[in-house]
Amino acid sequence: MSEDHEVPPAPGTFDSAMAVWREWQEAPWGRLRYATAEANLVRHAEALGDGPLRVLDLAGGDGGDAVRLAARGHHVTIVDHAPAMLAAAAERAGAGGLTERVTCVEGDVHRLPAALADGAFDVVLCHNLLAYTDDPRRTLAASLAPLRPGGLYSLMAINRHSQPLTLAVRELDLPAAVAALGSDRAGTRMFGSSLALHTAEELTRHLTDLGCEDVRHYGIRNVCDHITDDARKHEPAFYADLERLELALTGRHPYMHTARLLQLVGRKRGR
Repeated sequence: MSEDHEVPPAPGTFDSAMAVWREWQEAPWGRLRYATAEANLVRHAEALGDGPLRVLDLAGGDGGDAVRLAARGHHVTIVDHAPAMLAAAAERAGAGGLTERVTCVEGDVHRLPAALADGAFDVVLCHNLLAYTDDPRRTLAASLAPLRPGGLYSLMAINRHSQPLTLAVRELDLPAAVAALGSDRAGTRMFGSSLALHTAEELTRHLTDLGCEDVRHYGIRNVCDHITDDARKHEPAFYADLERLELALTGRHPYMHTARLLQLVGRKRGR
């Protein structure tokens, strides 16, 4: 495997793909990703109390998760290394009247400014990062450091178990599906890079070793990616039914095990 597949794409790679990324977010599959993640977070965040929470969104991009949480009254700091993504996040926050609740910081999870690495955040999101890193345990340790004891941690990654199904059902490429059974990488057209794939089992072990407890596994896009008629997903009534189904399946065994994305939500040990 070549070295350029082992490091995150340069910030300019993301900046030049902004239009494509925004189109993806507004598509049914993108909307489902954000709606389901938000529902799972809200379910767990209720245990942290009624007041505004201090949230750190690592690799938060253009604020897809952050603005939703800010709209609920929380204060969110987005860290990303792509200037255009951060500019888009600030614009999105401003359009929603949320500028005072959203702070954008250009940076890297492994070299956070001291003000962010003080361990005082109530919630830390690590939703768009592991696919672009070659050492998941190191990244998880760095992303857990700013979280206070008892705080909530949410991790999202591309589910390795979904890749053979995706290739077989959507691409009808059965030889590639067989090959994917032994691979932990996949390509992406959007950012022109190789993506790391993970399983909930291996990531849960890492999180437990690094000091997380009560880790819950959720699936995101459990069925959406297996419906090949993408045009139907744009129909409002069909999408509403699809979203209800996805929300009903997100934490239900066994569907999360083959969902396109996995989300793990847990608490940092201690009080």
